[in-house]
Amino acid sequence: MKSPRELIDLCVKETVLSIAPQVSLPVTLVRPCQEVKHGDFQSNAAMLFAKSLGVNPRTFAEQIVEKLGETNLFFKPEIAGPGFINFKIKPETCARQIADRLADPRLGIDLISNPQTIVFDFSGPNIAKEMHVGHIRSTILGESLSRVFRFIGHRVITDNHLGDWGTQFGMVILGYKRGGNEELLKTDPFGHLESLYKSVQEETKVNEATLQAARQELLKLQQGDSENRALWQKFIDLSLAAIDTIYARLQVKFDHTLGESSYNDILSAVVESLKQKGIAQSSEGAVVVFSDKSLPPKEDPFLVSEKESGFRDNPFIIQKSDGAFLYGTTDLATVQFRVEKWKADRAVYVTDSRQQMHFNQLFATVKRWGLPIQLDHVWFGTILGEDKTPLKSREGKPIKLRALLDEAESRALAIITEKHPEWEESKRQSISKIIGIGALKYADLCQNRNLDYMFQWEKLLAFDGNTAPYLQNAYVRIRSIFRRNHFTVPTNPQVTLNEPSEFNLAKKLLEFKDAIEIVSVEYRPHFLCVYLFELATTFHKFYENCPVRDAEPALQSSRLALCEFTAKTLAQGLNLLGIETLEEM
Repeated sequence: MKSPRELIDLCVKETVLSIAPQVSLPVTLVRPCQEVKHGDFQSNAAMLFAKSLGVNPRTFAEQIVEKLGETNLFFKPEIAGPGFINFKIKPETCARQIADRLADPRLGIDLISNPQTIVFDFSGPNIAKEMHVGHIRSTILGESLSRVFRFIGHRVITDNHLGDWGTQFGMVILGYKRGGNEELLKTDPFGHLESLYKSVQEETKVNEATLQAARQELLKLQQGDSENRALWQKFIDLSLAAIDTIYARLQVKFDHTLGESSYNDILSAVVESLKQKGIAQSSEGAVVVFSDKSLPPKEDPFLVSEKESGFRDNPFIIQKSDGAFLYGTTDLATVQFRVEKWKADRAVYVTDSRQQMHFNQLFATVKRWGLPIQLDHVWFGTILGEDKTPLKSREGKPIKLRALLDEAESRALAIITEKHPEWEESKRQSISKIIGIGALKYADLCQNRNLDYMFQWEKLLAFDGNTAPYLQNAYVRIRSIFRRNHFTVPTNPQVTLNEPSEFNLAKKLLEFKDAIEIVSVEYRPHFLCVYLFELATTFHKFYENCPVRDAEPALQSSRLALCEFTAKTLAQGLNLLGIETLEEM
């Protein structure tokens, strides 16, 4: 079902084309009004096309309005300022849409007509290193986006591209051979392996022989030495088991977990293909990709600006002079695999902002290589502490993700215990896990992903304001209306919207599809968070102004329908963010 905005947009586009068939229409001509007093929706179509048509914008707006007139969807539009066209939708139209959508399990949100196979590449921790707070943004952002794209009908493949093949393994293997402890490896794999790695790493800084020994262990691993391969596999298995406990707590699941090592056997062929096509070339013993001069220098990822000399080469290195391959080589092989094996139409990489240059070079190389795939980099900023520097522990070290989840649950438990000391311990713990983890996720997802944000426990666990507990509590409040009064969900309700609070809630409910659409277009879940917060706030105003329990039967049925639709929308919206709902809290 189309949303009211989409229906009005179609009307405006048809009208504009009937007046000026030569114009080229943008994706949308109608957006929500910035100020409610002006109406529900607004179009700048007249100002957008007036100049090219050689007419006055307001005169063109008058032509559009006259041709549109009043419909069963909206009252006759009004013109404001230099030519804005404002629309107010009719209550009876909203009422009909509410009733129709309530009967639909998808709440009126149709599956897209042109689904793609889309790979979401996110999280990607390193093996033998415990996940830290820096991994949470990629993990929950990637999970939420994959849920949204699945919901609207795309064929989504999630892939956890693990860092399981690199120089650190030479040091880890050397350290384990010197002082590894089998029991510690089983009970605390990350702690033990990180300790061994750091010990060897520090020694390599002052001892060339140790550095060479670590490189030799890495070379043996790469060449298939049985002992080193067995150790490496053991480290992976134990690390994955520990990492999976974190994902289980976050309710994150991957379709595939393919590390860098999965592509090791095809790296040489990738480099050879790029050389044969003239994309890569030898330079000082290495194999690199230089600029092909097809882009303006400021937009070219293979060039960097220098104040005095203009631009210099910034090549994409895919093989070092010693024959070793790099992350870029593995990423190229991964793209090729996803195209050939999974028939992917698109791949979305969710990483922090520091990797923008790498992905710009990767995407440009893939384009020149001719692989038929759309590549997008969804990058994000940094989580800051209250000192406005990257969030760290009191000791100045990166906070382990496990510890962050523990603290979220612990703080939520303290709040629930204070509110409901009469509840059994098991019940309080179960609820606190949902509230704590949900609050942690929402605090991140409600931010514009490109911005850094300050992490504050008190704010994210608050039961008022734009937080997960506030939204979860709104859902609980609605469910309690039905439970406490023994109400059932009305079937085929006759929805009426006579009160302003009823009408406002209905209009907000019908914006759900638009919120999901903008998330899918811009890869920004915070738009869904904004919508859900506005919905919950609008519902609370409705609940305060429109009694349900004491309303006469027909009106009660209508208001219960609005309550049910709100609960379903909150639950579906939170689910798309990876956040659970509760029946009581």
